[in-house]
Amino acid sequence: MGKVVFSIRYEVLEDKLEDYFDVIRELKNIISAEELEDYKVYKVRSKKNQYAELYTFASQEAFDNFDDNPDERVDILMNKLSDLLKPGSSEYLTLNEI
Repeated sequence: MGKVVFSIRYEVLEDKLEDYFDVIRELKNIISAEELEDYKVYKVRSKKNQYAELYTFASQEAFDNFDDNPDERVDILMNKLSDLLKPGSSEYLTLNEI
């Protein structure tokens, strides 16, 4: 079975950008899982204050098991992150390699 890429795209509230960057910097330092191959965050070029997180997993099983061992600090940061986003702007996409 091939890799899985999970993406989340959202708009950050304009007055919360600095807080957003602080949260993302910390997340990039601590997000990990045994079969999480990569975690990146990108600015969407054509949209103001829109960003995308991309998680690359080794397999469907690794993706399915990602939330099985929650990290308390990651959970806190994810909750903080959700408070910085424009309501209703989040879009999720899961891609399976063929």
